[in-house]
This record gives sequence, C-alpha cells and structure tokens, in this order.
Amino acid sequence: MNDNTKLDHNLKLKLLEAFIFASPEPVKFNLLKQFEDNEDNLIKLLEELDLKFQNFGFNLININNTYCFRTSEEVSSLLNIEQEASKQLSRAATETLGIIAYHQPITRSQIEEIRGVSLSKGTLDILFEIGWVKPGKRLELPGRPSTWVTTNKFLDHFGLSNVNQLPGLDELKEAGLLNFDNKVFKDPSELTNLNNND
Repeated sequence: MNDNTKLDHNLKLKLLEAFIFASPEPVKFNLLKQFEDNEDNLIKLLEELDLKFQNFGFNLININNTYCFRTSEEVSSLLNIEQEASKQLSRAATETLGIIAYHQPITRSQIEEIRGVSLSKGTLDILFEIGWVKPGKRLELPGRPSTWVTTNKFLDHFGLSNVNQLPGLDELKEAGLLNFDNKVFKDPSELTNLNNND
C-alpha cells in the first residue's frame, strides 16, 4: 500500500485489525507502517485497537514490538483443549531454557557453568527446533563465542510481552518451584551464623 494518506481513520483501523488477525505469526511494528507512516499515529491506532478488544474474548497483544490477537486470559483456561504432548522437554532442556531466559544473552560454557554439568549438543538443538531459542550476538572475547537468547515464540507460548515479565525469585518461591534447603537461595549472613553455631 503506497499512499496511505488518503485512507480515513476508521479504514486504517480496519486494515490494521484485518492484517494482524490474518497473520499466522505476530506482526512486526515496522510492517504495520504500510497502513500509517507516522509512528506516533500508528501507536495511537494500535492503542485504540487494544482498547476496542479489551472486553472481547480475544485481545490485541504486544510481544516485543510485534502484534497479534490472542484469546483473553479471562476465557483461555475455559477453552484449553487437553492434548497429549508428543514429547516433553527433558530436565536438561527445561533447565537450559530457564537459564537462557534469565541470563540472556548467554554462552554455552556459561550455561554449563551454571548447571554444573556439560551440555549435550542435542539439548540446544531441541530448543532451537521448537523455536524458543536462537543464536544471539557473538561476544567480543577471545574466540568470539556465540550466545543464546529466547525468541518471540517463547514469549508468546508463555504469555509474556517481554522477558521483564518472567517471574522473580519471590514469585518462584511462592509457587513452590524453588528448593528452600539449597544454599544458593539462602542469605549469606544466615549461612555465616549457621556455621558459627556449629
């Protein structure tokens, strides 16, 4: 669409809505500029669409500056269809994914250092094939090691807009996902007091 200045406000809204709705993947902000060149106006149009669908069964979602329609959180749990997964992630893959998500960009050797064991090549391959991780930039260090980062598909799958929405340490503790007996999660001053009492 070359000349979008001739389009009125309502038609631009309809075009944005239809384009995002018809796309199988979240649509990049820059791709939406074909309907409105002015970034400020485009943001206002997207905000208007977001407001329009707030009380619908689906909402406009921003995932790292890409846009898509997703089932609203309010009804999504009622619509979940139980399907048997063909293959679950191994513990190594799950741990690796968590490490990448919280420490990105991160190198393979850094992942191994955090996990305390060497990483088989297949672990990263599985996460890459699923589309949840991708190679990041190479570090400016000797050997220029490559890094790993999470993808928008990872954010979309877990219902996150960006990595800043990952649960923090307190939230993970409340959910019972952390081992409280592990010294890693103890306050260093508590450990010193425990050792002095021994």
